[in-house]
Amino acid sequence: MRAVIQKVTHAEVNVIETNHSETAGKIQSGLMVLLGVGHEDTEADARYIADKIALLRIFEDDAGKLNLSLKDTGGSVLLVSQFTLYADARNGRRPSFSQAAKPEQANRLYQQVGAFLEQQGIPVETGRFQTHMQVSLCNDGPVTLLLDSQKLF
Repeated sequence: MRAVIQKVTHAEVNVIETNHSETAGKIQSGLMVLLGVGHEDTEADARYIADKIALLRIFEDDAGKLNLSLKDTGGSVLLVSQFTLYADARNGRRPSFSQAAKPEQANRLYQQVGAFLEQQGIPVETGRFQTHMQVSLCNDGPVTLLLDSQKLF
């Protein structure tokens, strides 16, 4: 499982449908998380990623040091599914997505990450799985981290 985590002052995801768009999720201070699920991922990967998101110390304390976690600050998460995090563009010009999970597995594990975060008392807003979405945000810092449950980076 892979995640791009951005510390934000606000973030919003809109679902784009023919002739209109609709806000699916919106947060103020917290983390924007783009989440990709690989075909070998399990519930253990979902728990690992959720725990990392909840406990990463990337928010400033009173001394200006990155010492506080999302749980410490009471921030929220905007969680958006992003299968393209498993794109392999090493060969040719068209990326391969063969390492991405099939939609049924990906949606189940995506939902589990959200549920694991909520179990830790973190408010979670989401995008809408398998739809065209547009994300807008204000990256604070900027702080952007990459996570991989297989610890490849």
